[in-house]
Amino acid sequence: MRAAISAMLLAATLMGGAPAPAAAQDYPARTVRVIIPLGPGGGGDIFLRALSDELQKRLGQSFIVENRPGGALNIGTRACAEAAPDGYTLCMLTSEPIVYNQFLFKSIPFDPEKDFAPITNLFFNTLAFAVNNDLKVKTIPELMALAKMRKLSYSTFSFPLAHFMEKLKKENGVDIVRVPYRSGNEVVTALLSGATPITLLGLANMIPQLQGGNVTALAVNAVARSPLFPAVPTIAEATGEVLPQSWFGLFAPAGTPKPIITKLAAEIAASLAIPHSTGRTTSTARSSGRSIRRRPSRALFVRTAPLRRGS
Repeated sequence: MRAAISAMLLAATLMGGAPAPAAAQDYPARTVRVIIPLGPGGGGDIFLRALSDELQKRLGQSFIVENRPGGALNIGTRACAEAAPDGYTLCMLTSEPIVYNQFLFKSIPFDPEKDFAPITNLFFNTLAFAVNNDLKVKTIPELMALAKMRKLSYSTFSFPLAHFMEKLKKENGVDIVRVPYRSGNEVVTALLSGATPITLLGLANMIPQLQGGNVTALAVNAVARSPLFPAVPTIAEATGEVLPQSWFGLFAPAGTPKPIITKLAAEIAASLAIPHSTGRTTSTARSSGRSIRRRPSRALFVRTAPLRRGS
């Protein structure tokens, strides 16, 4: 890979005591569209719909979620980048299209640095390495041993975890085929049916299935074990590999007025601070105590620095 990736937080400073400009005072005056580049029914989609409901209550206008899956998340991300920068199109994006896709494809139809205005970070996404119970494995080494005896397949939306899985395959001399899906809901359906019996997916997508004993978690990708499943080791504990965490953030097209960005950041912070908020409950479950809502006035954004080949 010709470049290494470094993340930085860019401040989206909350306004002080001065009166807000008219653009922010009157906003929103009509329905706001919020794009997510994933299909309906997954954990991210559920979180966004809960957050949109809270924003509608606070701001008096509808926030309509629009699912635009496909193209390794590039399709929905492009739709956001090309929208009018008037505050009436927002998007909830993951680290994949903002950080990784520019290194995976010869070209992508947007510039991650120049085409988006970051509004706020939302949460780090705790991912679970889970398997269908019919595989009858409890650890990653047991799964690799099984893969030497039979053909298996897996799914994930996460580039770091896909890279991790490919490394496991190479180290163990096995061939586990990656199967693409458009939403977390589709992945869970395939996991339960055994069509794709292995997944590395957001924990929130599978909480009922894991609690009900319908699937088995071999590990989680987080800095610490999930309080929901304290017996499940982290990937670092299970394999010695320390992997970057996926995140979700809210963005707008570049050029969106800063007063609108600031207002949205403040309203989202207030929405997620409500103890009984569905959005906050979902965020806590997903982030395993690593919610980045602790710094609500900052927006998560990623820049890249070109390095020599092989760095």
